Amino acid sequence: MKYLLDTHILLWAAAGNLPKMARKFFEEKNELYFSSASVWEVVIKRMRNKDDFLIDPKTFCSRLLEAGYKELPVTVRHALLLESLPEIHKDPFDRIMLSQALSEGMDFITADEKIAEYPCPVVFVR
Repeated sequence: MKYLLDTHILLWAAAGNLPKMARKFFEEKNELYFSSASVWEVVIKRMRNKDDFLIDPKTFCSRLLEAGYKELPVTVRHALLLESLPEIHKDPFDRIMLSQALSEGMDFITADEKIAEYPCPVVFVR
């Protein structure tokens, strides 16, 4: 199965703090992807000194690739799908990642309750 991981899930995985519900996706033979938007989000939020985003973006990206995650670049197709998403969530990073997951036929793994309200393949973990 193919899964796109929300930025917080990736950060928790890098820190070894995955919620129990999320661990099974990492332990099973799944294809795990990260969005290039996650790296963009880490860069921007680190520049703003957000407590949850203090990891060096280059280190973050290289660790993801070393761990076997596959990068999913943002494309025009992903951006155009945004228009069809209901306005449930306002965060642009989350919205583009959800659009990517929908476009690519992936489930989106998140711990964000607002994203879990979308009527599409979202896996909510606590």
